[in-house]
Amino acid sequence: MKQHLILLALAITVWSQLAAPARAQATREHQALLDFASELDAAAAAPDFVGLAVAVVKNGEVALMRTYGVTEAGGAQRVTPHTVFRLASLSKGFAGTLAALYQTEGRLDLGARAVTYAPQLRLRSMQDTQSVTLEHVLTHSVGLPPYAYDNLLEAGVAVKDILRGYADVKPTCRPGACYTYQNTTFNIIADAIAQTAGRPFEAELQARLLGPLGMTDTSFGRDGLMSGGNWARPHRRAGDGWTPTAVTEPYYRLPAAGGMNASISDMSAWLIAQMGNRPDVLSAAALAEAHRSRIDTPPETSRQRTLKTPVTQTAYGLGWRVYRYAGRTLITHTGGVEGFFAQIGWLPDQKAGIVVLSNTRGSRAARIMPTWLDYQLGLPKTDWLRLAETGAASAISGP
Repeated sequence: MKQHLILLALAITVWSQLAAPARAQATREHQALLDFASELDAAAAAPDFVGLAVAVVKNGEVALMRTYGVTEAGGAQRVTPHTVFRLASLSKGFAGTLAALYQTEGRLDLGARAVTYAPQLRLRSMQDTQSVTLEHVLTHSVGLPPYAYDNLLEAGVAVKDILRGYADVKPTCRPGACYTYQNTTFNIIADAIAQTAGRPFEAELQARLLGPLGMTDTSFGRDGLMSGGNWARPHRRAGDGWTPTAVTEPYYRLPAAGGMNASISDMSAWLIAQMGNRPDVLSAAALAEAHRSRIDTPPETSRQRTLKTPVTQTAYGLGWRVYRYAGRTLITHTGGVEGFFAQIGWLPDQKAGIVVLSNTRGSRAARIMPTWLDYQLGLPKTDWLRLAETGAASAISGP
C-alpha cells in the first residue's frame, strides 16, 4: 500500500511538472484572444464598417464569434451569426476542395484536358488550347493575362463567348508556366464536376459538402443571397459614410469562382472542416490535395511585401493560397466584389484560424487577419487597424 502511495505521489508530481507549462501556454493563448477581441471591438466602431462578422476557430471549435453593426446603413436589423454575406472568391476554395475530393476518389483526373469539359475554350494556339488541364484551371496557370476579359463578363457577355474570345488574346506564358489570376477560366471546374456528377455543380456541392457540414445558411447566386431575409446589403462610399448599392450579378454567373453566399456560422463550420476536423466529410488525403502548393505566385509575394506583412513566399493550391507567414504555413483566400469583403485563413500547425465577412470594402477589413496573426503568433504588435487614427486604441484593455 505504501509503495502504491509513493508511486501515486510521484505520478502527481510528474503530471504537475508537465501540466504547468501547458497551463501557462493556455493562459497566454486565452489572454491573446481576449486582447484581439478587444481590439476588434474597437475597430468595429470605426467608420469603415456597416456590418461585420468575425469568427476564430481553435482546435476544432469556435473560440470567438463577434457580429457588429447592421445589415443596411440606416436600418435597424442587426448582423447576427446567421446573417448571409456574399463570399466572392472564397467560392474558389469550395470548388477546389470538391475537385480534390473527386481526385482522391478517382472520379476526376485533374490532369485531364479542360476542353473535354469546356469545348468552347480557345487560346491563341491550338497547342496551348489542348495543353490546358483542370489543374491549370484551378491554379490560375492557364497562361492568359491576369483577370482576362473580366470586363466582358461585367458587361454581360456570355461565359461561353468569353471562352471562345480568348483566341484573340496574346498569352502571358504557356499553360502551366506562370501564375495569372483568372475568374472565367476557373469556372471550367464547375462544368467538369457537373458532367462527372450528372447534376449541376451547385447540387453536387450541396450534397457532398454543404449538407453534411450543416451549412444551412449557404446559397448560390443573387436570389440565394436575398431569399432568406437576413442578408447583408452591399455598400459603397458616400462622403464620409456608406450608402447601400445594388447587388451586382456578373460574378454570380461563375458559381465555382465567385457564386456563393454564407453566414459566419456556416463559414466557421467550413473552417473547422478545412482544418481536418470533419474527416467524415473531407478526408485527410482530399485536404492535402487541395492545400498542396502547386505553383509559385510572385505577384502575390510582391503585393504582400508592399503591405509589409511578414510573408516571405506565396503559392497557390486548388482554390487556396499558401503563404509562408513569419516562418509558418498560412492557408488563406480573400474575396471581394462591389460592397462585400470576405477572408479566411488558418495556421495548420497551430490548429487555429479566422474568418472575416463585411458588407463594405473599407481598408480595415483586410487588416483584421494580420491583427489576429500578431496575437496568435506572438509577433511584435503592429497597429494594422490604425486604431490610433480613430482614438479607439484607448478602449483596448489587457496587458
